[in-house]
Amino acid sequence: MPRYTLNVNGQVRTVDVPADTPLLWVLRDHLGLLGTKYGCGAGLCGACTVHLNGVPLRSCQFAVSTVAAMAITTIEGLSADASHPLQKAWIEHDVPQCGYCQAGQIMTAAALLKSNPRPTAEEIDGAMAGNLCRCGTYLRIRAAIQDAAQAMATPGGAQ
Repeated sequence: MPRYTLNVNGQVRTVDVPADTPLLWVLRDHLGLLGTKYGCGAGLCGACTVHLNGVPLRSCQFAVSTVAAMAITTIEGLSADASHPLQKAWIEHDVPQCGYCQAGQIMTAAALLKSNPRPTAEEIDGAMAGNLCRCGTYLRIRAAIQDAAQAMATPGGAQ
């Protein structure tokens, strides 16, 4: 069985898995990082979103053999103590209902704020359009992202 050395959340991790194993299952089943969720398995819902070299991508769609050289960031790697402004805003706005999609939502929002620190409501909606929330908390998600953007723009608030 092939061995892959991965850079996950800033740590080097080694796994022995078949080359075609989706990154999602490597993260969950082999590395114990359960924050990344399985939703649809087709890259359509966004629940499994992680950052690959800083870009939000669906971990169910990438074989471990294709991402071994990339920096992988999961929701667990966003901040060690849930102190990221997005995580704080999520709590403040009571965004999670069932919570299932939230890691993917936050990871997509984090990438948005990194590339566009002051997004408009329309830009937020566009960036988040690929992440589905069965509970329909889209307005709270937008408000949380706007508040996090504001917090990150103040001194000492950047992550």
